[in-house]
Amino acid sequence: MPLKFFLKLYARLAGLTALVILLCSVLFVGMNSVRSQFWHERFSDPLMRWLASSPAPEQQYHWLASRYDFRVVGTEELSGYPVVRERLGYGQVVAIEGSLGYRFLVTGLHGEALQFRASQPYRDIAEASAQILRIHLDVVDPEEREEAVRQLADGLNLSVLRIQGSSALPDDEVLERVASQGSAFYSRNGVGRVLVQLSDGELIQASVPAPFNPWAWPVILLMLVISGSVLALALLFVVRNLDNNLRKVESVAVRIARGEMGARVEAGESTIVARLFAAFNGMAEHIQRLVNVQREMIHAVSHELRTPVARIRFGVQMIEDCESQEARQKQLDGIDGDIQELDELIDEILTYARLEQGGPVFSLEEASVTDIVRQVVAEQKIVRPALCIEGEIDESTELLAMADVEPRYIHRAVQNLVGNAGRYASGKVLVRCHIDEEHCRVDVEDDGPGIPEDEWEKVFTAFARLDDSRTRTSGGYGLGLSIVRRILYWHNGQAFVSRSDSLGGARFSLVWPRRKPLEQNE
Repeated sequence: MPLKFFLKLYARLAGLTALVILLCSVLFVGMNSVRSQFWHERFSDPLMRWLASSPAPEQQYHWLASRYDFRVVGTEELSGYPVVRERLGYGQVVAIEGSLGYRFLVTGLHGEALQFRASQPYRDIAEASAQILRIHLDVVDPEEREEAVRQLADGLNLSVLRIQGSSALPDDEVLERVASQGSAFYSRNGVGRVLVQLSDGELIQASVPAPFNPWAWPVILLMLVISGSVLALALLFVVRNLDNNLRKVESVAVRIARGEMGARVEAGESTIVARLFAAFNGMAEHIQRLVNVQREMIHAVSHELRTPVARIRFGVQMIEDCESQEARQKQLDGIDGDIQELDELIDEILTYARLEQGGPVFSLEEASVTDIVRQVVAEQKIVRPALCIEGEIDESTELLAMADVEPRYIHRAVQNLVGNAGRYASGKVLVRCHIDEEHCRVDVEDDGPGIPEDEWEKVFTAFARLDDSRTRTSGGYGLGLSIVRRILYWHNGQAFVSRSDSLGGARFSLVWPRRKPLEQNE
């Protein structure tokens, strides 16, 4: 049970962890979608506002039109984007993500909407900004270039470095692209840079801010805090629920200790400790039954002992008055019979108590059930020669006679039934044995008066005697059938009574598995 309990607990925690991870993943994607939108708008803001502030940007920067689809957007193209039009009206830069990249929109000086399309936003915006820097520096006098660099860097949000020595030069591959194309984009330490060559041959390096990072430490920290908090709350709930359930068991245990034997744990809806509740209630039921059995046994034993003890006392008194040896011997024989009766009673009580208190240490072994039945029949024929006691065993049963049993106790159970039937039978007792692949069955039938149907269950109660035909005069102490039922219980079987169809009297049946359960095999 502990292993299954913890496996169930771990499975629930694993499921909860998976659910938290799924929720955090959804939250992570949603947050990064918003962050990405915000970052792209901020990153493109300097370039788009620079273009929007130009009197005629589509003519001044005509080279942007062919490479980046830079143009004026008609109002009909934005008819499906009411939020975009509203934001453009406020003068904001708007980024729209599409299948081919991003569209960046801004309102120009004359109220027109300007569009800059970038398939690779980080690289395209960096290159476009660097090209605008190059165009403006080419027309500036070299002596005024330093001030122009500062103004352009502030306006385009660039970090501009004028290459003065060979130590600041990038790789040869980048220089080759600059020589052939006039500019080259490359990345160093995670930061995008564009190297451009002015008309006079001077090299200018423009660096842009770092690209969008979905794994930024604040996001990771937030995800860890959220997932940790949810898991901590869930674990607190599970532990608190477990503690409450254990407190229920503790409370009922205290009540039972105070003598409230009927106290039980209310399982309610299915919980992780439902099996503990069931096991505890089963234990409480067993304890209550044992206490009741003990109480009944003390009462019954005190009652059963009175008669033989009284007879022994009477016999002892009679011996004093006996004048002849024959009379004295008769009284001694009577006392010996009473002592024998007490010995049998004690044996029955000890056997029943041993079975009720948890059962003997059964060591099931493979034995022949049919041999046990034949042995009991042979023994009872000797004890009761006046009766016809027969055994009936078919051929198929003989082939499957070997079964996992405790031979001594199965012998005791069958013997009790045959002896019980012999006391009430008119002339015949029939013992049938049938065994198949799964079960063993022994039926003991007699031609006596039988047992009323409403008394069928009562006969298995300890110290119970029925009225009418099965009276005290028939002998026994009311423990034999109780012992039979307990023996079958420890064999994982059942004992029950019905009416014999062939003989008309009672039929007692024993049914138990032919092979012991797997857990016992292990």
